[in-house]
Amino acid sequence: MIATDEDALICDMAETYHVLDYRALPARQAARLACGLRQSSRIMQVLSGAPAGLDTVLLAQIADAVRTLVWQNTEDGHKGRNRPPLLVDVLRGKAQAATGGFDTAEDFEAWRASMIGGDPRA
Repeated sequence: MIATDEDALICDMAETYHVLDYRALPARQAARLACGLRQSSRIMQVLSGAPAGLDTVLLAQIADAVRTLVWQNTEDGHKGRNRPPLLVDVLRGKAQAATGGFDTAEDFEAWRASMIGGDPRA
């Protein structure tokens, strides 16, 4: 665990056991405590390769199902185009989330000006 992500282990030990310096503990006790961390702890998620906690993945799957149902009732859905990206794929790093954000304040101001008309610096 130490070799994989010592910072995650330190955070988990502090959060779970209020141990700020695991090195001050006897080695066996530190190992016992580390092995007793919950599956949802940072280090266990890193070790398992999970992209997020089980609760987060389940919520993403529910949201994906609802988004798909809504999309299927649109004109794009009937024609099978512009399917929304799955949040589960975003969690796994297989897709980019469509945030609709702006890279810079200038980009936002230019968009705003095009929407309401006028000079973006006004």
